[in-house]
Amino acid sequence: MAEKLVNAIIGAFSGLTSMAFGKEILVFVISLLPILELRGGLIAAALLKLNPVTSYIISIIGNIIPVPFILLLITKILEKMRNSKIKFLNKFANFLDNKVEKHKDKIEKFGYWGIVLFVGIPLPGTGAWTGSMIASALNLDKKKTFGAVLLGILVASVIMMLVSFGVLANIIK
Repeated sequence: MAEKLVNAIIGAFSGLTSMAFGKEILVFVISLLPILELRGGLIAAALLKLNPVTSYIISIIGNIIPVPFILLLITKILEKMRNSKIKFLNKFANFLDNKVEKHKDKIEKFGYWGIVLFVGIPLPGTGAWTGSMIASALNLDKKKTFGAVLLGILVASVIMMLVSFGVLANIIK
């Protein structure tokens, strides 16, 4: 699924790839996005045949940037969305609340190590965005949470480097 979505984004922004550093910008933007995050960024980098080390650094930076904003602002944003007169925002807030509720037991059980594992194991529905949202919902310490999310991102980045530039690279040659 992630590879199809990444390919669609690359196709939609194919003009960007002809610019100087356009491919790198695309990898950075994909790494910023919820759902795809670093995982999608590294898949895109492999598909675009970028340097693995450069791609690794770009993807990590892109995935880290939203985390402090999520930790500091998500509870206020969700509260505004829940109380909004716009039904789409209510539904989206409920969707996010359900996602948090679904996974929070795992994080409560293991604390900050649960966040590291949740962010670090690249499975659908996990990642820095969701891990940060769950930690915020649980009112965990923001500094410790940031460290746990960062460690999880580093774990996920190693796994995804092996997948994207190892296994995937051999398939797309």
